[in-house]
Amino acid sequence: MPDYGHDLRFGVFLSPSTDQVSALLALADAADRRGLDLISVQDHPYHPGFLDAWTLLSTIAARTNRATVFPNVANLPLRDPAVLARSAASLDILSGGRVELGLGAGAMWDAIAAMGGPRRKPGQAVEALTEAIAVIRALWTPGRGVRLEGGHYRLAGAKPGPFPVHPMQIWLGAYKPRMLRLTGRAADGWLPSQPYAAPDTLAAMNDIIDDAAETAGRSPGAVRRLYNITGSFTGTGAEFLQGPPSVWVEQLAELAVTDGISGFILAIESGGTADVERFAHEVAPAVRDLVDRERAGSPPAGTPPAGTPPAGTPPTSTRPTGTESTSPEATEVGPAASGPTGSTPAEYAGATGLGVVPTPPPARRLVGTSPWDEATRPHGPGADADTSYTPAGRAQGQHLIDIHDHLRHELDQVRDVVEQVADGTTDPGAARSLINAMTMRQNNWTLGAYCQSYCRILTLHHSLEDQAMFPGLRQADTRLAPVIDRLAEEHEVIARILNDVDAALVGMVERPGAIGEVQRAVDVLTDALLSHLSYEERELVEPLARLSTGFTGM
Repeated sequence: MPDYGHDLRFGVFLSPSTDQVSALLALADAADRRGLDLISVQDHPYHPGFLDAWTLLSTIAARTNRATVFPNVANLPLRDPAVLARSAASLDILSGGRVELGLGAGAMWDAIAAMGGPRRKPGQAVEALTEAIAVIRALWTPGRGVRLEGGHYRLAGAKPGPFPVHPMQIWLGAYKPRMLRLTGRAADGWLPSQPYAAPDTLAAMNDIIDDAAETAGRSPGAVRRLYNITGSFTGTGAEFLQGPPSVWVEQLAELAVTDGISGFILAIESGGTADVERFAHEVAPAVRDLVDRERAGSPPAGTPPAGTPPAGTPPTSTRPTGTESTSPEATEVGPAASGPTGSTPAEYAGATGLGVVPTPPPARRLVGTSPWDEATRPHGPGADADTSYTPAGRAQGQHLIDIHDHLRHELDQVRDVVEQVADGTTDPGAARSLINAMTMRQNNWTLGAYCQSYCRILTLHHSLEDQAMFPGLRQADTRLAPVIDRLAEEHEVIARILNDVDAALVGMVERPGAIGEVQRAVDVLTDALLSHLSYEERELVEPLARLSTGFTGM
């Protein structure tokens, strides 16, 4: 299995027992003070001896300063996804961008039913989780009222918001093939536990996730792999995580470089402060050092040669470039204004030494007008001559391109379904439903969507503006501020264009002959989105690789 190149994170998994509250909070405090990255708690709302997970996470977030907090994992059957989306976003705002969302399809069905929750069969549980992810992402995405119809959940015009102040990730606790395929298609992370997924089973599970990601047009690296672990610092080392810290270091580093695990979350019982100390001071830094040395020896396994499209990317010839249009407004355009490094993507890659090639803008535009003046786009400072990049940094830059390739693939689908409407082989309602379900409309893990959230925070002079991931990039190199501001403006324009496409489809229901208006709206979207994605890659691939902000979830 490949090393996906993600930064390594270490954390703790706490049991929220009501009779150990002081010890529980002391463990959370210790984890944060010792520099661990993650603090998670179990979520069993039906358990009378456990604290409510969201109340506890809010308390932990208020007591800590740096660690990310999350439910490990939220019990979906007893937590309505619309309310859960607003709860998680609210805590993200209050904590300064320190929340991720772990989700589970449910278990302990007798206890769930006793609380008035549904009793679902395995297939129904996966269906419900799939719908819940769509609900949550829709409410995290700026836009108009959301309408989603599902067999388990629905939104009937719910207004999105509040919005996370960083690109909040959804991590799924998954073990069976259907859940693993859902993880590959729709999640930002996989979060299994060692007692249910032994180390020697991870490779086969990873294969299922990777295949599903590629089938969905995603890079397998878009899914972070985290692992809830248990162990003891006593023992001979013959068994997994049963021995001194040196044994832990070797075994965890092997999982990182062979199975792509980039998050290790240690289950800690009350009174385990000493274990937190050893894990944070003797294990985590040594694992990072060993993995860094392994990565420095060769690029991450599975890394394609420079310029090679990532796994799951549609062939370049299928990406919408505008050349297929017969619109009389279609125009040839000259080279895009050159940025600070090189005048072409290849020259850019060579000049930076990245070996990661941004996607060029289309050479042909479909309409004669543009929603913005590309000549006024600011450029970042570029790399210094002596800048070097780690494999993890390169992977971070490539990850942005991988996500954009998925969006370009979705744009292909938009154009294809509009052509089907024009040919009479599908109807406007089906087209509208497809477009509204697409990542470009619903997700909150692209830089563009985050730019919009950041712009809103900046406008309100929010006190947390410099504490979330993307502002961290801005803060790490203040010369990028004009670029970030421009990206935020362009994303708002694209959101309005998507609404224009939607309005044209609605209008065609009343006037079936108005397909030309839909086609023009999609041409405008094509020109704007491809231009925007190319500009974003040109300006941000290099600083993402250079500054190592940890921005990998997008």
